[in-house]
Amino acid sequence: MQNEEFVNGLLDFIKRSPTPFHAVQMMVEKLEAAGFERLKEKEQWSVKSGQGRHFVTRNDSSIIAFCLNQSLVEHGIHMVGAHTDSPCLKVKPNPEITTNHYLQLGVEVYGGALLNPWFDRDLSLAGRVSYLDEQGQIEHQLIDWQKAIAVIPSLAIHLDREANENRKINKQTDLPPVLMNLPENSDGVSFNDLLLEKVNASGAKAVKVLDYELSFYDVQPPAIVGLNDDFIAAARLDNLLSCYTGLMALIDNKGKQNALLVCNDHEEVGSVSAAGAQGNFLKSVLTRLCGSDESLSRTMASSLMISVDNAHAVHPNYADKHDANHGPIINAGPVIKSNANQRYATNSETSAMFKHWCELADVPVQSFVVRSDMACGSTIGPITANELGVSTVDVGVPTFAMHSIRELAGRLDTCYLYSVLKHCFN
Repeated sequence: MQNEEFVNGLLDFIKRSPTPFHAVQMMVEKLEAAGFERLKEKEQWSVKSGQGRHFVTRNDSSIIAFCLNQSLVEHGIHMVGAHTDSPCLKVKPNPEITTNHYLQLGVEVYGGALLNPWFDRDLSLAGRVSYLDEQGQIEHQLIDWQKAIAVIPSLAIHLDREANENRKINKQTDLPPVLMNLPENSDGVSFNDLLLEKVNASGAKAVKVLDYELSFYDVQPPAIVGLNDDFIAAARLDNLLSCYTGLMALIDNKGKQNALLVCNDHEEVGSVSAAGAQGNFLKSVLTRLCGSDESLSRTMASSLMISVDNAHAVHPNYADKHDANHGPIINAGPVIKSNANQRYATNSETSAMFKHWCELADVPVQSFVVRSDMACGSTIGPITANELGVSTVDVGVPTFAMHSIRELAGRLDTCYLYSVLKHCFN
């Protein structure tokens, strides 16, 4: 795949994946187009070691896909892990707020969102709706308004003279988006009625909305920016960039190495869920493929997990926030992330292996260690290493404005990451 084709594919993937549900739907479409067969957790599997290209989903927000080309016990499996979720604003169960003839929706902050950039953006709404159909059956449907339907207006500087020096955001009162004007004598609007209309507009036969998981997102599409087209600007680069890169590397896998991609939901809130990395999704799938706990243990002893999650690029305006010797530069290659306190799962053996693969793929590589006087984030890497006992390396693409509504990464770095992951799989 040519670099331009890969980058354009990434931009389209992010644009069409406003929620984890949509991201998994997109990945399923690409896997099926590439000849992967769907498995279902509740059914018996006939997959044997050394046979087939398959995928399985959980909660429609997490996905595992794999290529088995030879004995798992004898040759192990190379795995890439990422996550489908991103910080955002999620709609509350009883969200309607009517104030001064405006309809607003109450929201919860999901994950460690950088909140200031959410103001004055053109917002849309997407996610999953569960409803009762005409036959009395519970069904589920993904929805996406796609167009801008809401905004969180800033308070004018005239009414908050300290906004530029001392602005604080109250998550309860400052963040409810404005959706519409209401007539002067209106009794308000039922959000569930709006959802029911939206679901039925797609041809469903819904009679009652039972529940939903909906997130606001910025409708501004991803873009190539910079005087020399150096950067990718987009929402949800953390971590859809890694999901797409791992997906395409797996699909393009032509070698004999057993290969697997896992993309979990709920990483941004601790991974503690059935669909998260602390759930049993990956271990359950691997146990079924290996056939027994004994075979799984032997397989993991010969395997490797590459946990791929965005890394903090050194910001030119805030360079003192980085260790001077470990400040990753955008478009200078993927980053190996290390931490003495095991916030990342990298060790010298796994780091050496990844560096060697980068050399073989002719890809530059960098190192990241957080300043010793600052707290360090984490990834699914340590969680997976703990659950499976598998050797793990944490890597990622250098990124500005991580957890903002619009992040920035390097166009070349995405291609570098694709090249080295494809080499690892092959």
